[in-house]
Amino acid sequence: MTDPRSPGAAPTLEDVARAAGVSRATVSRVINGVRNVDPVIQEAVRQAVSVTGYTPNRAARSLVTRRTDAVALVVSGAGVEPDEDGAVEEGAFTAQVFADPFFGRVVTGVVNYLRPRGMHPVLMFAETSRARDEVLAYLRQGSADGALIVSTHAQDPLPGLITEAGLPAVLYARPARPTRISYVDLAHRDGARLAAEHLLARGCRRIATISGPLDIPAAQERLAGFRDTMARHGHAGAPVAEGLFTQESGEAAMERLLAEHPGLDGVFAGNDLMATGACHVLREHGRRVPEDVAVVGFDDSGAASACRPPLTTVRQPVEDMAAEMAGLLLDRLAAPERPATSVIFEPVLVVRDSA
Repeated sequence: MTDPRSPGAAPTLEDVARAAGVSRATVSRVINGVRNVDPVIQEAVRQAVSVTGYTPNRAARSLVTRRTDAVALVVSGAGVEPDEDGAVEEGAFTAQVFADPFFGRVVTGVVNYLRPRGMHPVLMFAETSRARDEVLAYLRQGSADGALIVSTHAQDPLPGLITEAGLPAVLYARPARPTRISYVDLAHRDGARLAAEHLLARGCRRIATISGPLDIPAAQERLAGFRDTMARHGHAGAPVAEGLFTQESGEAAMERLLAEHPGLDGVFAGNDLMATGACHVLREHGRRVPEDVAVVGFDDSGAASACRPPLTTVRQPVEDMAAEMAGLLLDRLAAPERPATSVIFEPVLVVRDSA
């Protein structure tokens, strides 16, 4: 592939089209992130853009398309509302978000999808009613083309507020309440089934679970999948301790389980951070993992490989799911009449040393 433009001339869409051997309209569709273009053609156009040095005139393009090429990546939830004096604990919500490797994986997936398409995420937090109002105002003013929402609370009103305002958005995880919004999610019950069946296949018979916070649909689904699988194998009433998806809460839950059920020989934790906390407490109590107590986590995050021993866990392909979420939003921007849709990913058991 060679650069066909004359010396000194600013590269144009026509130059890119000639270099790629496609039409100007096809180049425009690729640059604007439309997904129903053959991958081979997409790659040819991207190579042609690189060869020609073409850079879109974003100001002119924005006037024509009314697009900003920015996407709001919103981490939303209940958070801490202001007290009677209007004060709020600064940084509590954001500190919790950045402590969980899950959110970093979401950002990675979104950035890796948007960057080659000339689009960029703007990270926003919506943990209070005031913050939610600011996000809505930002989107209504056209400061971003749409929103990718990662909600941390079942009662979060933001997805409903955004859809009621007619603003394009996609949600990570199934909405807790019926909402006409596209979303990506995991088959959480199937993941919990994989974990329970693996522990049973190892010969574990006194299996407990550390659930996530049960006001979050994903935690509810994982607990339901675990309980159903245990019941199908004749193990009714498996012990449950609720955690908060943090390592500290996993440690506290494991302490409670050991105090109430000292003979347990298997643990399924609702995420890898809580599983890591469980392993730490088991070691402190002189229990070997997996010889005395086998432990299975969920997510296959960085915490799984950092744990000692490395965790057997259920993989949630967060980066792929986040990329799909961004793709669904670009599809909606390209075709605003497109109905809301869902994409459900399948979990996979990753066997390491903890079980």
